[in-house]
Amino acid sequence: MDTENTDQGNETNATSVEAPGVRDRSQVSEGKSFPLGASWDGLGVNFSLFSAHATRVELCLFDASGEHEIERIELPEYTDEIWHGYLPDARPGQLYGYRVHGPYAPEEGHRFNANKLLLDPYAKQIVGEIKWDEALFGYTIGHEDGDLSFDERDSAPFMPRCRVVDPAFTWGRAQPVHVPWDRTVLYETHARGYTMRHPAVPEPLRGTFAGLMVSEVVDYIRSLGVSSVELLPIHAFVDDQHLQEKGLHNYWGYNTLGFFAPHSPYMAGDNINEFKEMVARFHAADLEVILDVVYNHTAEGNELGPTLSLKGIDNASYYRLLPDQTRYYIDDTGTGNTLNMSHPRVLQMVTDSLRYWATEMRVDGFRFDLATILGREPHGFDEGGGFLDSTRQDPILSQVKLIAEPWDCGPGGYQVGKFPPGWSEWNDRFRDTVRSYWKGDEGALPELAARLTASADIFDHRGRRPFASVNFVTAHDGFTLYDLVAYNDKHNDANGEDNNDGHDDNRSWNFGEEGPTENPEIRDLRLRQIRNFLATTLFAQGTPMLLAGDELLRTQQGNNNAYCQDNEVSWLDWNLGADAHAMIEYLRRLIELRERYPILRRGRFLSGEYSEEMGLKEVTWLTPQADEMSVERWEDPQARSLGLLLDGRARPSGIRRAGVDVTLLLLFNANHEEESFVLPEVPDSGSWICRLDTQQGLDVDNRHYGVGDNYTVAAHSLVMLELVRATQSPPVL
Repeated sequence: MDTENTDQGNETNATSVEAPGVRDRSQVSEGKSFPLGASWDGLGVNFSLFSAHATRVELCLFDASGEHEIERIELPEYTDEIWHGYLPDARPGQLYGYRVHGPYAPEEGHRFNANKLLLDPYAKQIVGEIKWDEALFGYTIGHEDGDLSFDERDSAPFMPRCRVVDPAFTWGRAQPVHVPWDRTVLYETHARGYTMRHPAVPEPLRGTFAGLMVSEVVDYIRSLGVSSVELLPIHAFVDDQHLQEKGLHNYWGYNTLGFFAPHSPYMAGDNINEFKEMVARFHAADLEVILDVVYNHTAEGNELGPTLSLKGIDNASYYRLLPDQTRYYIDDTGTGNTLNMSHPRVLQMVTDSLRYWATEMRVDGFRFDLATILGREPHGFDEGGGFLDSTRQDPILSQVKLIAEPWDCGPGGYQVGKFPPGWSEWNDRFRDTVRSYWKGDEGALPELAARLTASADIFDHRGRRPFASVNFVTAHDGFTLYDLVAYNDKHNDANGEDNNDGHDDNRSWNFGEEGPTENPEIRDLRLRQIRNFLATTLFAQGTPMLLAGDELLRTQQGNNNAYCQDNEVSWLDWNLGADAHAMIEYLRRLIELRERYPILRRGRFLSGEYSEEMGLKEVTWLTPQADEMSVERWEDPQARSLGLLLDGRARPSGIRRAGVDVTLLLLFNANHEEESFVLPEVPDSGSWICRLDTQQGLDVDNRHYGVGDNYTVAAHSLVMLELVRATQSPPVL
């Protein structure tokens, strides 16, 4: 294809969009190149947009309805690759977009097409939704030249609009929460799905930020004892065309359209302050708000995707392109494109976005989707890469919670344990190991021991702490906890992909029947297994993460990839039976126990070293006979029972206090038969008292057992006992 002719054609075609009708021209001055985006200063609005390769940028203003373009203004200045101008007559509420001129030369990495209305990457609010049409694409679909062709149709009728916002908001006495890592319990949920069926939430507020701040919702979350609500993506995102054509929708939201704007369908009104009000309400209840953020790719896809924003503003700067074929995109995300975090302006956009949410919106932290992308440089993942270095030294970002999903789809993408100090990471090794152990797989004991102690083999370096390991058994992606014990296989037919999507390695076990059952024995075993998973997660060292709805025994009918199910498959069902009410109370007890015993949430990795002063070790692994585990026992593939003795008195010297000095014994039995454990003797022994038995559920008798007595642990059960010393009054829960 003749690139020179394409460039010339672009200059001609760029004016083919009919200009708005003549009216009194707005005043415009040079303005400033900083800050980027549309900024209201109380007198007017400054507009600035980065594009290193554009030849001209036009600001398009729309009337209040958004249907009519009322004026088109060429930004008058270009400073340090930023186009900017100031409109003294503009006000908050003004709807706008951009048309960016430049070469349409895909083989050189450029895809400018001024016929396409573009969203401001820094837009604080995006109004309306994408209406899928061929005009949204920079090339002509069906043309023999494919994406090398040039489309002249105006995309404005099918595009949402950006809105200028007034950032003013009265926070009153609302203060950040700052939950210490050792007291953090993450609760992952969906901003829409959590309240869509909640009986206390009025119909107009369901599925919105306003719905989440209803008192009954906040009070329930707080009553569980969790500390931090982690919301699936709430940045403005695209509802994919291919899903809409199948009658489905992008439910999870991992297809970002704007990094500064909240997703408009999640707002009951049309003011972004609704999100701030929600944050203030959560903070008033001592709950943190963590956002799941997607800075690894955008909704524009590959060379065949639409032109919505970055692709038409400066494709060659914003995206990673193949070095020797810049027409094509590097796809380390599996979505078609990858943001170019090696470019200083792209890095600035991402860090500006994070600071905006941390300061203006007051969120308490972030979970980064496919976070390996953020550390990718041209030579591969680098824990000293630009973004990771930026967050480490940033006075704001270094003080909020930073949680990585430490993998992506690119070469060398699995980087669990490789993120720098200051970061926590999703630990899929914990998930897989705990599932395998309780399923009864052979040879799981050594791996289980490592995961129960914050995966020190992965994270104990460079002064990192146990909280670096985010321990989870279930998350939004995969089976719910109920489905994990009710289905051997995935059942994703409703997704329209012939059940080929979603993970096949689920390590699940249905206990003999697939799906719902009326068999009381199987139902009891399933509930016990759920209690095992919850207890293991909350009693392990590290940061526990729970999937909202697991305590309600929520099912997705075996769907382990419900990303497109914006319906009752994914929405939480608040019509609870007796089993669900009991599981809620059980979870509350687990979190109370974790809070009561700081030894379960140590700030340092357990060393296992012997304390000469106390004559004991802080962690000891025991056989059912109360002997220390031998190499032979660890290597026995049939061994499925294990004792974990934790003694807080053996920690490094310091202030001794109740709860820290406690001695706990955790007994694990994944066998199909009961196992008799001899209760061990430790210095200053007294008696052992049972604090939790997953076979009994909530019915713990608090009986005392002597040293050397046998405690029978039922099949598929976990037990916690506390040592009551001879000189100590029996503690009461």
